[in-house]
Amino acid sequence: MALMRVLFLFFLFSVGLCNEGFNSHLLPRPLILEYPEHGETRFGKFDEELLLHCTSWRFAVEANNLNPWKTIPPECAEYVRDYMMGRGYRVDLERVSDEAGVYAKSVELSGDGKDVWIFDVDETLLSNLPYYTEHGYGLEIFDHKEFDKWVEKGMAPAIQPSLKLYEKVLDLGFKVFLLTGRSENHRSVTIENLSKAGFQNWDKLILRASEDHGKLAVIFKSEKRGEMVNEGYRILGNSGDQWSDLLGSFPSTRSFKLPNPMYYIP
Repeated sequence: MALMRVLFLFFLFSVGLCNEGFNSHLLPRPLILEYPEHGETRFGKFDEELLLHCTSWRFAVEANNLNPWKTIPPECAEYVRDYMMGRGYRVDLERVSDEAGVYAKSVELSGDGKDVWIFDVDETLLSNLPYYTEHGYGLEIFDHKEFDKWVEKGMAPAIQPSLKLYEKVLDLGFKVFLLTGRSENHRSVTIENLSKAGFQNWDKLILRASEDHGKLAVIFKSEKRGEMVNEGYRILGNSGDQWSDLLGSFPSTRSFKLPNPMYYIP
């Protein structure tokens, strides 16, 4: 048995030497959200009733049965952290992307360049998890100034399943409009961040102009969709992490809600 252990350790040492000179993080690549390799969670420490309570709360959030809300419940802080950093969030993102892709492929486009798919940006195309890991995964009340500092860094990674859907929609021939609640002042850094994360060839990037500040997101986005329709566009698909991305006037033929239990935008 001792001999087997020695041989096994020698094997691991040899493998380490073979890979010593290679570091994939030095290779040029787009910003991609990375998760812990094993997606470890702390569910084992949860009281069963607390786990049920936090799961029920997250379901109510995603189903839009609970609104408005300002922060996640303090007792669910670890639950939300484990969900966002574990396999659950990734699997849910992949499910949304896959179902949207099936729908997109089934649509017969007119060929006149007027068939549109809308994407939100934050927590839809770009992930702000690096910011929220430092701010309690939604446990803190949202601070616009602090979040703007993060946006200005232009370091938000891509949500990989959304990048996959984005590229598929483009390949199918949809016009892609990006409709975000970010300020017009952040146009340059948003374009740079999206490009670094792998998003290319969108047709329009619509941000909040000065006259749009103070409007509820659902009103702002409804108005912008109305402008698209008035210009002759047909909104056939819409992807967003907030219900305010999807509800209101001039809705899409099909809408796809991405998971986000960290914050709520009315």
